Amino acid sequence: MVLKKSFPVLVLLWIGLVLFQSCDKAPAGRSADKLPKEVSYNFDIRPILSDKCLACHGPDANKREAGLRLDDPKSAFSALKDSPGAHALVAGKPELSQAYLRIVSEDTTQLMPPPASNLKLTSREIALIEKWIKQGAKYEKHWAFVAPAKPALPHVEKADWPKNEIDFFVLQKQEEKGLAPNEEADRERLLKRLSLDLTGLPPTLQMMDEFMGDKSPSAYEKMVDKLLLNPAYGEKMAIHWLDLARYADSHGYQDDGYRTQWPWRDWVIHAFNKNMHYDDFVTWQLAGDLLPNATKEQLLATGFNRNHKITEEGGVIPEEYRVMYVTDRNDMFGKGLLGVTMECAHCHDHKYDPFSQKEYYQLFAFFNNVSEVGIESVIGGPETYAKRPLMEISNDDVKSILNFVNKPDTNRLIVSVMGDLDTTRKTYILQRGVYDAHGDEVQAGTPASILPFDSRYPKNRLGLSKWLFDKRNPLTSRVYVNILWQEFFGRGIVKTSGDFGMQGELPTHPALLDWLAVDFMEHDWDVKRLVKMMVMSATYRQSAVLTKDKLAVDPENVFLARGARYRVHAELVRDLVLASSGLLNKTIGGPSVKPYQPAGLWEGATSGRGLLSVYNQDHGQSLYRRGMYTLIKRTVPPPTMGIFDASNRDLCEVKRLKTNTPLQALVMMNDPTVLEASRVLASRLTQENSGARQKISKAFRMIVCRTPSDKELEVLETYYQKELKTLSPQAADKMLSVGEYPLMRNVDKRTVAAMMRVISTIYNLEETITKS
Repeated sequence: MVLKKSFPVLVLLWIGLVLFQSCDKAPAGRSADKLPKEVSYNFDIRPILSDKCLACHGPDANKREAGLRLDDPKSAFSALKDSPGAHALVAGKPELSQAYLRIVSEDTTQLMPPPASNLKLTSREIALIEKWIKQGAKYEKHWAFVAPAKPALPHVEKADWPKNEIDFFVLQKQEEKGLAPNEEADRERLLKRLSLDLTGLPPTLQMMDEFMGDKSPSAYEKMVDKLLLNPAYGEKMAIHWLDLARYADSHGYQDDGYRTQWPWRDWVIHAFNKNMHYDDFVTWQLAGDLLPNATKEQLLATGFNRNHKITEEGGVIPEEYRVMYVTDRNDMFGKGLLGVTMECAHCHDHKYDPFSQKEYYQLFAFFNNVSEVGIESVIGGPETYAKRPLMEISNDDVKSILNFVNKPDTNRLIVSVMGDLDTTRKTYILQRGVYDAHGDEVQAGTPASILPFDSRYPKNRLGLSKWLFDKRNPLTSRVYVNILWQEFFGRGIVKTSGDFGMQGELPTHPALLDWLAVDFMEHDWDVKRLVKMMVMSATYRQSAVLTKDKLAVDPENVFLARGARYRVHAELVRDLVLASSGLLNKTIGGPSVKPYQPAGLWEGATSGRGLLSVYNQDHGQSLYRRGMYTLIKRTVPPPTMGIFDASNRDLCEVKRLKTNTPLQALVMMNDPTVLEASRVLASRLTQENSGARQKISKAFRMIVCRTPSDKELEVLETYYQKELKTLSPQAADKMLSVGEYPLMRNVDKRTVAAMMRVISTIYNLEETITKS
């Protein structure tokens, strides 16, 4: 009986021994070509296990087969449950490692993964596992939970290409893959890219002429510095932070009443413009109220943690909603600042990352002491615009310490902020995440796998911020560097910006990420310095031209052998249209506005109560504010913005989707703002003393930000002449009636309408709203 039971194991051992002895011959199906010198568990082995093995041999106990966990070294090196004399892994000996023998078995009843799973390891993956076992089968702590160390700059062959340290790491990867970087983009396209990235606005004709005429070696850097000093820089940089902080102008839930958090948005713009360093920027928002002798500005900054949804419905259970508010803050802290999915541990221990449910509620405790209630009042008057704890901003405040707040009237202005109770509210583990199912009491703390909470720090939000910016914290710097990289290159070094955990994507350039993270900390978390380094790099300046060879090798541009090419953010689509037409109202800050919107949207999805039950469109200059100032009602977010993938700000969002749909084309063809901009620009151009060809060329430069080719001009001029001949007076009148901006007097309507058609066509070019 014993022999009979052991027979399959003996056969597998014999097969493995034969394979092992012949491995130097690189048998068919198991090529060892291009294997790394040292095989890494984190970067080479764990991705294979995650894709092919961990569904049955991973952290999920309910689905685990044979009691074996291959992601846990203790289990992997232990005797097998069904074969006590055998082990899944034997360090240095693949011929004795059952996990290896099963993946190379030719017996389909023994083969792993089972054929029925439709999963199969490639020859390279098998060779990696074999080499890893030979090298000792060393497990590693997850890469993101190890504090970054600053690596040396790598050696590259094309040593004359790098312009700063970033380029060495990028070029090394390219050379490994047989790629070469593109040449630098032409000046016109490069300026458009830079201006959109740093200010969210297209370059003006004056900027284009100035840059094209500057032949000095420092011309590009001078333009970078000029744009970094532009007040629009703060507005552009604020957009990603408003997504992360889930900023909106309504409370959410059914009634979805109006809220006045916009002074906090004014502060964010101000903070970016004055280059507030990231550690202070975040600390003020997390715990400004707990700083010694806290100022009103520091208190205003804490509006960051009161941007979550708040109910105003009658009949709710207050404690249930209060716990929801705390949960929202906790989850936002995990995703937005730590780049981990802490919310997965709300109801049970995290299945994939080393976070227990207890640790989730220890972190929860930092945000659980706010002096708030689940429901404060029903929807109504000005007192409900903000929820306690709150602060009032007086006219004297905006003349002194809060002079960056754009307060347009003398009405009461109140903002929800943070403020703790005088006593400590007890925090419990909530069984299955249910608000009133109290388990064990816990004290404030942090996940030990990231960094144990230092006993020197106070157990409050200020202490949490000190922990966050402890140089030993492995995540804080990496996560923000990655978010900024995503802003300028279209994709993070870690593609899953909000998930640096076990289920997240591996960094494409881990050494570069670590170098940037350490450098960011070494230079006191200086955001503008980091931004300048990124846009000054040769990597950033590359042409976006794509060859067939590069498309075949690197279709997603992971290795950055060409410039990034993608549509700009939803807010910037609007900004580009308004700025190029001359309509843009450049006022910074202030209350959100309600531009053109299809009738009936709010009225069809409302409780019928409060200031936001009916959409009352704004008029005059309010119609031409930047996209970031468009009022966001959470239950009915701005439709045009949504079509271009803007966040509805329900929850923390660190990465927007990038879609390409017919609805986007329909917006550019029919949106009143685009048509009005086309009309206004056409009216202005027709007043100039120049020919049609010159007018069209100027419009093209203002919108697309480059000089059109002769062929492009010919097509557009031919279209203009055709429209001029065929447009009837009635059709021209109808076209020119769009929008509220007054039509110039004494203009030839057919001429303006024909030019409007041409300009509308230019706005509809893919290149217009694409960063390339």
